[in-house]
Amino acid sequence: MTLDQIAILLILAVTIALFIWGPWRHDLVALASLLACVFSGLIAPSEAFNGFGHPAVVTVAAVLILSRGLQNTGAMDALAQKVVPKRGGITLAIAALTALGAGMSGFMNNVGAMALLMPVATDLADRYSVPPGKVLMPLSFGTILGGMTTLIGTPPNLIVSGFRASAGAGSYGMFDFTPVGIVVATVGVLFVALIGWRLVPARTQAGAATFDTGTYLTEALVKEKSAAIGKSLAELVRMIGEEDAQIIGLVYKNARVSTAMPGLRVRAGDILVIEAEPESLSAVLSNLGLTLAADPENGEDSKGSEDEGQRKDRAADERAVASESLEAEPLEAAEGPLEQLADTAGKSPQKQEKREDKKEQEEKRGRDRQEMVLRELVVMPDSFLVGRTAENLRLAGRYEINLLALSRQGRRSVKRLRSTPLLAGDALLMIGTEENLSNFASEQHCVPLAQRDITIPNKEKAYVALVAMGLAVAGAAFGLLPAAISFATCALAFMVMKVVPLRNVYEAIDGSVIVLLGALIAVAGVMESTGAADVVAKSMLDNLAQGDPVIALVLILVVTMTLSDFMNNAATAAVMCAIALSAAAQLNVNPDSFLMAVAIGASCAFLTPVGHQNNTLILGPGGFKFGDYWPMGLPMEILVIAVAVPMLLWVWPL
Repeated sequence: MTLDQIAILLILAVTIALFIWGPWRHDLVALASLLACVFSGLIAPSEAFNGFGHPAVVTVAAVLILSRGLQNTGAMDALAQKVVPKRGGITLAIAALTALGAGMSGFMNNVGAMALLMPVATDLADRYSVPPGKVLMPLSFGTILGGMTTLIGTPPNLIVSGFRASAGAGSYGMFDFTPVGIVVATVGVLFVALIGWRLVPARTQAGAATFDTGTYLTEALVKEKSAAIGKSLAELVRMIGEEDAQIIGLVYKNARVSTAMPGLRVRAGDILVIEAEPESLSAVLSNLGLTLAADPENGEDSKGSEDEGQRKDRAADERAVASESLEAEPLEAAEGPLEQLADTAGKSPQKQEKREDKKEQEEKRGRDRQEMVLRELVVMPDSFLVGRTAENLRLAGRYEINLLALSRQGRRSVKRLRSTPLLAGDALLMIGTEENLSNFASEQHCVPLAQRDITIPNKEKAYVALVAMGLAVAGAAFGLLPAAISFATCALAFMVMKVVPLRNVYEAIDGSVIVLLGALIAVAGVMESTGAADVVAKSMLDNLAQGDPVIALVLILVVTMTLSDFMNNAATAAVMCAIALSAAAQLNVNPDSFLMAVAIGASCAFLTPVGHQNNTLILGPGGFKFGDYWPMGLPMEILVIAVAVPMLLWVWPL
């Protein structure tokens, strides 16, 4: 091998390792890989960012805008309400919902389709008294399968089309992916509906009235007339023992004290950190006269101040109990929605105080407060919240809402709620007005878990959106315009006709995806130009396929599928396309068979929660652990291989 080939293979190996390890976001890793190629002389500085002008990148950006437009009009919500049956068994309901998700994903971003249908899925789970994960995972798999059916269904298809064009064979048409993709998707949906959903681990009890995946970690403020004042932590632990709740710690003056100091006395303004089931939490708050300490500025800082005498008393308490111990289990990060607590929100101390002393509240607030509601929101993988804390976000000041509790399955934490960095898939219990919560969810890319009110579609804009989308699809399908031009024109029409407000246009475009695609397209080009792809393909063919094109096709599909389970599917497609083209050239067979195998493999990430954004999105709401995906995912991937290979050989013969 030449030095250039060794260099690009080393850069690619490190890039893949970082994708799988996940210390940084995919777009940062991709950009670092691109710059490494520039600094090593593999890419000229003047050509480093040519990938950002690639038609696939433009098309992805346009499709993201179109997806936002379809969501904004409410047309998809209305469609979901009509398609999902109101009667019938759970099998029929899962089949209809999964099929709808697959169909929607063929023409809009599959993450957007998943976000739209998640509330419908949770409603179905509640209606049929099944664990929510048994509906959410089939929906996730269905939306992933649907993406492989059209050119715009998923970014890997656009990347594959771009590599075909760069090889001189022209781009794929809108429905060139459909013959193979729709058969694979149909078989997959049938498997999910008839067998697959039964294989999903049940992480909640069937018949639960709430979308519950465990306990919540909540911070409760000790009010002036609270029953907890003057009592020790040990006494409080005994008082709430019957409520199936646990006091994890106490916070005062921004300092955390664990329950290992049982003699410590509680004072007004302190914050108790409580771990409890949703049903128990409401009772604990009421019995002890506590209120949710959602606003650190108004609750913790203003009420948490102590005079000199109180500080001396506190210090004396600490010295008196320093040698005592009270065993407490480490805090398991909270999980699960709080739908029942939302139902009983009117009975909480906050609501009672508002009703009983409305005049005092008005004077204190300086204005009439609107009705406050509890909502649970899930952090999407592309959310701006990822990596940030409630303290950084200044929720009370910016949005007039507060974070009450955090649910994160399978993780332990002893951090303050306000200082805990948020992760994709976290479930956040928020309180605020309907309008403020909706604005926050939209702006910060969160998905509501509780069933939303039915949105009345804007029929005029819905028709405009559907007609414009239909024209764009027709223009690309019949070759009247290149896909990038056709969908960019439709995106412009959406903006002109205010289907997508101008202020939301750039919010609809996932910048991390654009950077990822633009950077890796250039890196994959180096694989081809240096001959490194030929080296990898030759090694694969000689050592594993033994020169058999059918075995080589299966190998390309399996390797692509495996990589996609652990790294971004667009990145997988960019890496594997160059190898697939080289393998086809060395075997002197039809390259379309191998490129289509890459497209299918890159779209089939069913074994882990990190391979696809939709799998990440259901991790917290479904109460899943990392290993919960393979019981249904492994049979699904085997089924995809069994169906896709014969279809590829028939539709795209070697």
